[in-house]
Amino acid sequence: FPRALPALAVLALAAQPAAAQSLRVALSSEPTAVDPHYHVLAPNSATRSHEVTLQQGDEGVGPPPHCHPWDETFFVTRGRVTFECAGQTTLAREGTLVHVPAGTVHAFRFGPGGGAMVEIAGAGGEATDMFADVAAQFPSGPPAASDVPRLIGVLHRHGVAVAAPQ
Repeated sequence: FPRALPALAVLALAAQPAAAQSLRVALSSEPTAVDPHYHVLAPNSATRSHEVTLQQGDEGVGPPPHCHPWDETFFVTRGRVTFECAGQTTLAREGTLVHVPAGTVHAFRFGPGGGAMVEIAGAGGEATDMFADVAAQFPSGPPAASDVPRLIGVLHRHGVAVAAPQ
Protein backbone atom coordinates (compact mmCIF):
# COMPACT_ATOMS: atom_id res chain seq x y z
CA PHE A 1 0.00 0.00 0.00
CA PRO A 2 2.71 2.61 0.84
CA ARG A 3 4.22 2.20 -2.66
CA ALA A 4 0.83 2.89 -4.23
CA LEU A 5 0.40 6.14 -2.31
CA PRO A 6 2.49 8.38 -4.65
CA ALA A 7 0.55 7.08 -7.66
CA LEU A 8 -2.73 7.78 -5.88
CA ALA A 9 -1.54 11.28 -5.01
CA VAL A 10 -0.70 11.95 -8.67
CA LEU A 11 -4.12 10.67 -9.73
CA ALA A 12 -5.78 12.85 -7.12
CA LEU A 13 -3.86 15.92 -8.29
CA ALA A 14 -4.61 15.18 -11.93
CA ALA A 15 -8.31 14.92 -11.11
CA GLN A 16 -8.46 18.39 -9.55
CA PRO A 17 -10.51 20.96 -11.48
CA ALA A 18 -8.74 23.94 -13.02
CA ALA A 19 -10.65 26.38 -10.79
CA ALA A 20 -8.98 25.33 -7.53
CA GLN A 21 -9.71 28.77 -6.03
CA SER A 22 -13.32 27.61 -5.62
CA LEU A 23 -12.32 25.05 -2.97
CA ARG A 24 -14.20 25.67 0.28
CA VAL A 25 -13.36 24.19 3.66
CA ALA A 26 -15.85 23.99 6.52
CA LEU A 27 -15.12 23.14 10.13
CA SER A 28 -17.26 21.22 12.56
CA SER A 29 -19.48 23.34 14.79
CA GLU A 30 -19.48 23.18 18.54
CA PRO A 31 -22.31 21.13 20.06
CA THR A 32 -25.20 23.08 21.57
CA ALA A 33 -27.06 22.65 24.84
CA VAL A 34 -30.11 21.53 22.83
CA ASP A 35 -28.36 18.75 20.95
CA PRO A 36 -24.79 17.92 21.99
CA HIS A 37 -24.75 15.04 19.48
CA TYR A 38 -25.29 17.10 16.30
CA HIS A 39 -22.25 18.64 14.60
CA VAL A 40 -22.37 20.70 11.42
CA LEU A 41 -19.48 19.67 9.18
CA ALA A 42 -20.49 21.74 6.13
CA PRO A 43 -23.54 24.01 5.91
CA ASN A 44 -25.02 24.68 2.48
CA SER A 45 -23.70 28.24 2.76
CA ALA A 46 -20.20 26.71 2.51
CA THR A 47 -20.91 24.03 -0.10
CA ARG A 48 -23.41 26.12 -2.08
CA SER A 49 -25.55 23.02 -2.54
CA HIS A 50 -25.88 20.45 0.27
CA GLU A 51 -25.26 20.15 4.02
CA VAL A 52 -23.15 17.59 5.85
CA THR A 53 -23.55 16.79 9.55
CA LEU A 54 -22.32 14.21 12.02
CA GLN A 55 -25.09 12.85 14.23
CA GLN A 56 -24.37 10.72 17.29
CA GLY A 57 -26.70 9.38 19.92
CA ASP A 58 -27.24 7.07 22.83
CA GLU A 59 -29.57 4.09 22.56
CA GLY A 60 -33.12 5.19 21.77
CA VAL A 61 -32.20 8.75 20.74
CA GLY A 62 -33.64 10.12 17.49
CA PRO A 63 -36.21 12.52 16.06
CA PRO A 64 -39.94 11.87 15.90
CA PRO A 65 -41.49 11.05 12.51
CA HIS A 66 -41.19 14.12 10.31
CA CYS A 67 -40.77 15.23 6.70
CA HIS A 68 -39.22 18.15 4.84
CA PRO A 69 -38.71 19.30 1.25
CA TRP A 70 -35.11 18.09 0.88
CA ASP A 71 -33.52 14.67 0.37
CA GLU A 72 -31.40 13.17 3.14
CA THR A 73 -28.79 10.47 2.90
CA PHE A 74 -27.36 8.83 6.01
CA PHE A 75 -24.18 6.74 6.25
CA VAL A 76 -23.97 4.74 9.48
CA THR A 77 -20.41 4.94 10.83
CA ARG A 78 -20.89 3.27 14.23
CA GLY A 79 -23.47 0.99 15.79
CA ARG A 80 -26.96 0.25 14.50
CA VAL A 81 -29.74 2.66 13.61
CA THR A 82 -33.39 1.76 13.07
CA PHE A 83 -34.96 3.85 10.31
CA GLU A 84 -38.66 4.23 9.68
CA CYS A 85 -39.39 5.54 6.19
CA ALA A 86 -42.83 5.73 4.59
CA GLY A 87 -44.18 3.10 6.99
CA GLN A 88 -41.30 0.62 6.54
CA THR A 89 -38.75 -0.19 9.26
CA THR A 90 -35.13 -0.99 8.39
CA LEU A 91 -32.20 -1.82 10.65
CA ALA A 92 -29.05 -0.17 9.29
CA ARG A 93 -25.69 -1.44 10.52
CA GLU A 94 -22.28 0.22 10.34
CA GLY A 95 -21.40 0.79 6.67
CA THR A 96 -25.03 1.07 5.50
CA LEU A 97 -26.21 3.98 3.33
CA VAL A 98 -29.87 5.02 3.69
CA HIS A 99 -31.47 7.52 1.29
CA VAL A 100 -34.71 9.32 2.21
CA PRO A 101 -36.37 11.23 -0.66
CA ALA A 102 -37.75 14.71 -0.04
CA GLY A 103 -41.27 14.72 1.39
CA THR A 104 -40.99 11.21 2.90
CA VAL A 105 -42.13 10.83 6.51
CA HIS A 106 -39.20 9.30 8.38
CA ALA A 107 -37.60 8.86 11.80
CA PHE A 108 -34.64 7.03 13.27
CA ARG A 109 -33.46 5.67 16.61
CA PHE A 110 -29.93 4.70 17.59
CA GLY A 111 -29.66 1.06 18.70
CA PRO A 112 -27.99 -0.69 21.66
CA GLY A 113 -24.76 1.02 22.66
CA GLY A 114 -25.66 4.13 20.64
CA GLY A 115 -24.33 5.01 17.23
CA ALA A 116 -23.14 7.62 14.79
CA MET A 117 -23.81 8.55 11.19
CA VAL A 118 -22.94 11.17 8.62
CA GLU A 119 -25.98 12.89 7.16
CA ILE A 120 -25.99 14.66 3.79
CA ALA A 121 -28.99 16.92 3.22
CA GLY A 122 -29.75 17.69 -0.41
CA ALA A 123 -30.04 21.05 -2.13
CA GLY A 124 -32.30 23.43 -0.28
CA GLY A 125 -31.76 21.67 3.04
CA GLU A 126 -32.33 23.82 6.11
CA ALA A 127 -31.30 21.38 8.83
CA THR A 128 -28.19 23.30 9.89
CA ASP A 129 -30.09 26.62 10.03
CA MET A 130 -32.95 24.88 11.85
CA PHE A 131 -30.67 23.46 14.56
CA ALA A 132 -29.00 26.87 14.99
CA ASP A 133 -32.44 28.48 15.35
CA VAL A 134 -33.56 25.84 17.89
CA ALA A 135 -30.35 26.38 19.90
CA ALA A 136 -30.95 30.15 19.88
CA GLN A 137 -34.58 29.74 20.97
CA PHE A 138 -33.72 27.28 23.77
CA PRO A 139 -30.21 28.29 24.97
CA SER A 140 -30.46 26.51 28.33
CA GLY A 141 -31.05 23.06 26.88
CA PRO A 142 -33.70 20.81 25.38
CA PRO A 143 -37.21 22.28 25.37
CA ALA A 144 -39.62 21.30 28.13
CA ALA A 145 -42.94 19.65 27.28
CA SER A 146 -44.62 23.06 27.61
CA ASP A 147 -42.28 24.40 24.89
CA VAL A 148 -43.28 21.82 22.25
CA PRO A 149 -45.68 24.18 20.40
CA ARG A 150 -42.94 26.82 20.14
CA LEU A 151 -40.44 24.16 19.02
CA ILE A 152 -42.82 22.94 16.31
CA GLY A 153 -43.15 26.57 15.15
CA VAL A 154 -39.36 26.82 14.78
CA LEU A 155 -39.25 23.55 12.82
CA HIS A 156 -42.11 24.71 10.59
CA ARG A 157 -40.24 27.94 9.74
CA HIS A 158 -37.52 25.70 8.29
CA GLY A 159 -39.86 23.50 6.26
CA VAL A 160 -40.08 20.59 8.71
CA ALA A 161 -43.47 19.05 9.48
CA VAL A 162 -43.70 16.75 12.50
CA ALA A 163 -46.00 13.82 11.72
CA ALA A 164 -48.90 13.02 14.02
CA PRO A 165 -48.32 10.02 16.31
CA GLN A 166 -49.72 6.77 14.91
